[in-house]
Amino acid sequence: MTDTAQPFSIPLWPGEPPGSEGWHLPERVSYNPPGNVRVLRNVTRPSITVYLPDPAHATGTGVVVCPGGAFHFLADEHEGTQVAQWLNSHDVAVFVLRYRVIQTALDETTFRAEFSQRMSGQASISERFAQIRPLAVADGQQAMRIVRERAAEFGLAADRIGILGFSAGAVVTLGVALEHDAASRPSFAAPIYPAPWEDLSVPADAAPLFLALASDDAMAVGASLPIYSAWRDAGQPVELHVFAQGGHGFGMNKQDLPVDHWIELFASWLRGQGLLRRSAGA
Repeated sequence: MTDTAQPFSIPLWPGEPPGSEGWHLPERVSYNPPGNVRVLRNVTRPSITVYLPDPAHATGTGVVVCPGGAFHFLADEHEGTQVAQWLNSHDVAVFVLRYRVIQTALDETTFRAEFSQRMSGQASISERFAQIRPLAVADGQQAMRIVRERAAEFGLAADRIGILGFSAGAVVTLGVALEHDAASRPSFAAPIYPAPWEDLSVPADAAPLFLALASDDAMAVGASLPIYSAWRDAGQPVELHVFAQGGHGFGMNKQDLPVDHWIELFASWLRGQGLLRRSAGA
């Protein structure tokens, strides 16, 4: 088993990732208002960053975590590293996914103007999302394969590896839950304030699902209720938490509201499935 307190990264694909050959813009870190939120742009070489808990207490459960960012960037702190740190403190291994996103201008001012213009045009943004979503979901599937293949190295049980994501990352999460092979099938999935997914067709081997969102987030409400209904109608385990307030993108940010405790509810849900008890092989 790997024994290190320091996070380390693993590339998802050998060479250029399939479907985005020729993407070579350098990554950029930006700080977006409001709240000066750190985001990562121009991900062209997707990877996972590995965060392992204390091996003396590790449960053998692992989670691939997918930050959100409208498929234009990754909010990799409050929807990434902070999630990893919290789950590590509860003896869960985490693999923060850097999946491919829409390429954006290197210049900050140009990027902000571009992003604002794109997000205001529904037809344009839907088309862009349709183009990038398959690549991002493929990265999620590949992340699951790598983590499962190397489960013993990470101290994991191969049947205790799930995926959790926020907003666009929740779309990646849902995509993996809906479309997978045996190697990439998540043991559990948690889309947090997801964007809509058309033509939901729940597979017979669908993983248990955990949903969390705020009632004042119209997009997530419109997306989450059909997902909940589809899972329930298919006879698959599903749990839904709707908080009165919290807006979109709350992640690990604290607002002095009940929504601040969503991750504790997620941990309780994992505990209810026996996933926070130390596995025999851990």
